[in-house]
Amino acid sequence: MATETPGRAGGSGRIARNTAIFSILTGLSRVAGLFREIVASSYFGTSGPFSAFTVAFQVPNLVRNLFADAALSAAFVPVFTELLEKGRRREAFQLASTFVVLIVAALTTVCVFFVLVAPYLMPALTPGDKFTPALDQLTVGLAQVLFPIVLLLGLNGLLVGILNAYDHFTIPALAPLVWNVVIIALLVVLKPRFAADEQLYAYAIAVLVATFVQLAMAVPVLRRMDFQFERKVNFRDPRVRQVLALMLPVTLSLGLINFNMIINSLLGAAVSEAAPRAIDAAFRIYMLPQGMFSVAVATVLFPALSRLAARRDTDGLRALTGTGTRQIFLLLIPAAACTLVLAEPITRLVYERGAFDAASTDLVSTALFWFSFSLPFAGANLLLTRTFFSLQRPWLPTALGGVTLVLNAAVALALYKPFGVAGIVFGTAVASAAMTAGQAWYLRRELGGILEGRATVDAVTRILAASAALAGVTYALFALLDEVAGRSLPGQVVSVVGALAAGLGVYAVVVLALRVPEAQQIREAVGARLRGRRS
Repeated sequence: MATETPGRAGGSGRIARNTAIFSILTGLSRVAGLFREIVASSYFGTSGPFSAFTVAFQVPNLVRNLFADAALSAAFVPVFTELLEKGRRREAFQLASTFVVLIVAALTTVCVFFVLVAPYLMPALTPGDKFTPALDQLTVGLAQVLFPIVLLLGLNGLLVGILNAYDHFTIPALAPLVWNVVIIALLVVLKPRFAADEQLYAYAIAVLVATFVQLAMAVPVLRRMDFQFERKVNFRDPRVRQVLALMLPVTLSLGLINFNMIINSLLGAAVSEAAPRAIDAAFRIYMLPQGMFSVAVATVLFPALSRLAARRDTDGLRALTGTGTRQIFLLLIPAAACTLVLAEPITRLVYERGAFDAASTDLVSTALFWFSFSLPFAGANLLLTRTFFSLQRPWLPTALGGVTLVLNAAVALALYKPFGVAGIVFGTAVASAAMTAGQAWYLRRELGGILEGRATVDAVTRILAASAALAGVTYALFALLDEVAGRSLPGQVVSVVGALAAGLGVYAVVVLALRVPEAQQIREAVGARLRGRRS
């Protein structure tokens, strides 16, 4: 039976290949997720019950970030990788086995606790008089159905961390795609079995079942690798305390985006019963390029960063972090330009059907427009935070995240009354930009040298110029095609997709003409792959 071993060199060829695979699969997953949102929105629009589901889902999602999944994986991978790097495989396996037992015991307790307190907790998250008692009761019931995903995602976070340490990214990237497909299928099948507002329970049940399927997908892969769980566990292992000590700040840091979303929903509920769902719907579109590019780059580079940190190779860390940051900007700045100039047409094409009407489009597109400003910064933050995690110095980004969370809340509180949804989301953009600046400054100090700042500023300047050309071409061509093709579904596809394709084509030409190194690298890599296939 073939086995896999963790990569030692973290070579650029392997990293590029893994990034490409992860980006493609994650992109497909995000598309499936967006299609899931389209199906759900066609059923429920931006109604009060759908806002109830949004709030109900955000709370277990926050808890799993605080105690499970990404936080656990981010804290576990550096310690597990360090043991593998030193050839202490048996100790690494025992550490993983110990955490399985800890996760099951701790998260089962957490889930039971939150199910019991949900009737008291959930109504507090919808202040004001916009949410009726019936909506509050629905929010409680949905949250109780959804809370068990915390346990499932905790175990999934551990298994994904092991797979990533072995440079295996295919199943972790494929599993969310399957997750979305299962939800869509079950939602369509189960929805008619419920009446009126209770149809949202079909969505909650679908999420729970799909999360179990996602966890089950990782198990067979572990069996094909040289990894094996140990029957003997050791709760006194100092590395258990090391992971838990790392997990506290990692937990807080990775959970901050969910705190931000809860703040957005809290203030949104004070604006209208539709606002929480509208902000979440815009966030789903925003997360499509985020997941395709920045999540892929950060996830694939994280084990390589951890290996460099274990070897105390600060020069390698600076170079890899700088290159990864420029790659993220190369991809996300033009994506932000696209959603800035076509926020309303994209929202209309994606969502406007069934119960999702023109008023819903106006509300969601407003949120999407303002989310666009935070897109490049949020992408860079993912990578910079993981660089701190690889150094096992997670408290700095956590402290910065706490400061920017307060900043986000302050800006949103100041602006939500006069500007509604726009003011709330603008707070997220301000906080994201502040987080990027703070992390870059402190990371430069931690690595004892310039974080390739001059090269990054030079590249970003050229990328902004190319993105301005993209925005101009995209906006002008859309206006022309919209007039000719009309607002039928095929007409919208022609005008939106045609304008985006033309704009991105112009961007590619300009960014190559301006000799952005990361763009040149992509062209050379694609050319080499094509030449290799011909030969």
